[in-house]
Amino acid sequence: MTAAVYDYIVVGGGSAGCIVASRLAKETSASVLLLERGEPAEANPETLRSNGYKDAFANDRVILERFSAPQANAGAQRIFLGSGMGLGGSGSVNGMVYTRGAREDYDEWPKGYRYEEIESEFAAIEAKLRPHQRSETRFTESFIRAAERAGFRRSKDLNNGDLSGVIGYEWMNYEGRMRRSSYVAFIKEERLPSLTVLSNALVTRLLFERNEAGLPRATAVEVRIGEELQRFEARREIVLSAGALETPKLLLLSGVGPREELERCDIPLVAENHAIGANLLDHPNVPLFFAAKGEVDCDYPQVYGFHRANPASSLPPAQSDTCYVLYPFRSSFAELATRMVPAKVLPEVLYETRLREWIRTAVGGAFNLKAMREITKRLYGIIVIVGKPKSRGVLRLRSLDPAVQAHIDPRYLSHPEDQETALRGLLRARKIAESLANEGNFEIAPGKYLKSERALLRYIERNLITTYHYAGTVRLGEDPQSGCDLALKLRGVSGVRIADASAIPSTPVSALNAPSMLIGYRAATEMIHDAR
Repeated sequence: MTAAVYDYIVVGGGSAGCIVASRLAKETSASVLLLERGEPAEANPETLRSNGYKDAFANDRVILERFSAPQANAGAQRIFLGSGMGLGGSGSVNGMVYTRGAREDYDEWPKGYRYEEIESEFAAIEAKLRPHQRSETRFTESFIRAAERAGFRRSKDLNNGDLSGVIGYEWMNYEGRMRRSSYVAFIKEERLPSLTVLSNALVTRLLFERNEAGLPRATAVEVRIGEELQRFEARREIVLSAGALETPKLLLLSGVGPREELERCDIPLVAENHAIGANLLDHPNVPLFFAAKGEVDCDYPQVYGFHRANPASSLPPAQSDTCYVLYPFRSSFAELATRMVPAKVLPEVLYETRLREWIRTAVGGAFNLKAMREITKRLYGIIVIVGKPKSRGVLRLRSLDPAVQAHIDPRYLSHPEDQETALRGLLRARKIAESLANEGNFEIAPGKYLKSERALLRYIERNLITTYHYAGTVRLGEDPQSGCDLALKLRGVSGVRIADASAIPSTPVSALNAPSMLIGYRAATEMIHDAR
């Protein structure tokens, strides 16, 4: 089989991958191949509209479905762990929130990634994305004033590095009626003749050769396109931007990872790297639901607050450990329920049967009823996110088939401090609601009569879900035990860079879309520098 040859191959066309591919094609004379497992964005137009995120979440063609291992601190439930699939990745299906994170978050990262060292890179990304804040409404202003009475202070800019006890309007990557994902900003709007983009291309493994010193060097990727396996060779480097749940899986399938894991799966060892699949990070959250007196007049989760819920945490005193999101039901709850109800109620053996579609149809039909639509207009939630989790999970192979998800165990709330933080965050959210009496704050769930800490912890256990902020599984660092070095080169081999949330060593308290783009931007900078 004759292989096509490119200078660089980028695996994954998500938030980071699109930036890497675009910059390499634009700022060097190199040929670049971008491989994306999902479809072109144009095949699913809702991924290009600013109001299309709710429709995208209900579309199986743009959501890659996965489930966690049963979670001991979530009632032994399998937690739905979906992510975006298609050009733009999760940045084409999410709520468009763009937050850099707190200055203190980056104090936990290695030198070279501190807040003052990366501000200019964030600014360069934002010059292309052009994020906006959404306009205030009656209800959002009432909510912010209620939060101020509950101990928050209003911030006009949640991207200035100060997320200590603040609330305000999030920056969101949209403009007018259109979403501005990294695909739109860095690829769709650019003329990049040296970039080749292949969609519906599942990378099955990386191929290595030994150099004269005996070091494995990545030289090619094997790709499944339809029923055919194809091979693409890279003259310079292969960049992994498949996401924190797919990048480590691909490395393990390629023979890079913990020796004992590869031996268990009968995969020939290429290079031993114990960081692959370890240090799995995520932001778990728990929702509280309320009914207002009148209409909740906002269409997006656009108001975010950050505060310290757990004073006993080992974090610096002023650092926020929780995030609070005003969630209007009318924004996307019908579509969310259509996907999540079957995931919640069906056991694994029944999930892929017709029962799933029957439940989806029934849920969708219920929300189409006029009475239900009217009720939904008056409902809102406060989502409490554990923003600085101490729990660490693990990812291991479940099958040698690249199309099968890995065994993913986030170990949510396994650290006792995270349970305490979730509980204290829930109580703080209640204080916000108590101060929102003028708009109406009838507590539907957990319900105002649920007051004991034991009962509230039980509620958290039953209702815990992910915020889809997976990270850390090939963490960057200076220490030899880290997965990749500060230039994002994979340890133990040559010719491979990590350019997605896998490299994030510890999570910011905020959403990860902007930090993921930062990682992609930095990887491109390092590669452009090396090419000169």
